[in-house]
Amino acid sequence: MRTETKSAFPWGEFLKSLAVIGIPVAVQNVLTTTASMVDTMMVAPLGENSVGALGLCAQFSSLMFSCYWGFVGGGMLFFAQYWGSGEDDGIDRSYGMTWVCMMAVATVFGLLAALSPQLVMRLYTDKTAIREIGVEYLKIVGFAYPLQVCSMAMSALLRATERVRIPMIASVASVAVNIFLNWVFIFGRLGAPAMGIRGAALATTIAAAVNVAAIYLMAYIKGYPYLFHIRAHFRWTRGHAGNFFRKCLPIIINELFLGIGNMVINVTLGRQPEAVINGLAVFRTLEGLIVGFFAGFSSASSVLVGKCVGAGELDTAYERAKRLVYLCSGILFAVGLCIIGLRGPILTAMGLEGASYDAGVRFLVIYVFVALIRMGNWIMNDTYRASGDAVTGTVTEIVAMYTLVVPGVLIAGFVLHLPYWAIFLCCYVDEPIRYVLMQIHLYSGRWVRPVTTLGVQALPAFREKRRRRTV
Repeated sequence: MRTETKSAFPWGEFLKSLAVIGIPVAVQNVLTTTASMVDTMMVAPLGENSVGALGLCAQFSSLMFSCYWGFVGGGMLFFAQYWGSGEDDGIDRSYGMTWVCMMAVATVFGLLAALSPQLVMRLYTDKTAIREIGVEYLKIVGFAYPLQVCSMAMSALLRATERVRIPMIASVASVAVNIFLNWVFIFGRLGAPAMGIRGAALATTIAAAVNVAAIYLMAYIKGYPYLFHIRAHFRWTRGHAGNFFRKCLPIIINELFLGIGNMVINVTLGRQPEAVINGLAVFRTLEGLIVGFFAGFSSASSVLVGKCVGAGELDTAYERAKRLVYLCSGILFAVGLCIIGLRGPILTAMGLEGASYDAGVRFLVIYVFVALIRMGNWIMNDTYRASGDAVTGTVTEIVAMYTLVVPGVLIAGFVLHLPYWAIFLCCYVDEPIRYVLMQIHLYSGRWVRPVTTLGVQALPAFREKRRRRTV
């Protein structure tokens, strides 16, 4: 087992590994979000209500994301650690369980969108004009949800096993198709009928199918084995399945309760004036750009730390985790400042003006400055999960959400009737408190909890070393 002190930490190798994994994933996520930005920009000529409807439909997709992301987080825990220890059978079984659980979630949300879009839109807003436009979009885009989630499951496996270029290239193809078909279907080019908002939904669905097909095709050409071990994916044992769900359950609960809490927040903001709703819709797209960029480095953190834990290199994992928190938060803050600097042309191009523009600017400025702490919490939580500790981040996040954030937003919106920006600010009141608690846990090293044989064997020596340093 290799021990790395602060003075001997191999920064060159570390930054190279972070870049090799993080940058392609960041590019992939940014491309996906760029497609959402292009959707918004191309829908903008249809009116601000179309922009607002598109944003609220995206919030329903975000709720689906919260429901399946627990399985992604749990799956990557096993993928990365088994990858580090070279246990192919463990990777195969873990992927099979992850894929099945994620597709079950996608099917439920796809059916809700396609068959009950009125119910979904009534939940998110009381503005009839926005609601009717959203219904037309959901009826079609519901068919894209299973395809999007399938590609997400495959991408998680590829990232954890350090094959990040395949999902990145597939995203490039998908985004290109999406942008082209938006032009064709929204405005009726090349002989196609002008479908408006429904054209954007159709383009998204076809692009999702292209993404799945491109990943499979490139994986086959490159000889990547794990996606094609179909029988092994379902060769589950009671012990492995039990261990999988025990590790996933806290993450699933975390993401589900966060999704519900965020839905309450969005429902509250969805009762604000239409200009605020439209500004919020554009902000959420830009937020996705920031988060998407950051998620690339978060995924890299999970792989770099989880792989070391699985291989029994626990001191290396500990030293990497400490540096990743501050490095990734700094990178994210710099990206956010760049977007603030370009806010004028970006928000205008996305169809905002007047009161909607002012609302978008306020949302963006507030978010960027709280994101420095918020993303520090995120990177610590993802690092803990990849190392086997799925409980600490879950408990602190859920308790903070339901004791501080949700009550604060509801009181600010429905009791005190505060301005929309004050309601939005209440969404982040818990972040500084959680940051302190998560930092204490980070330096304790108690989040290192291996699931592989090599990791478990190295654990007693690691814990003894941490105990001696705290005495």
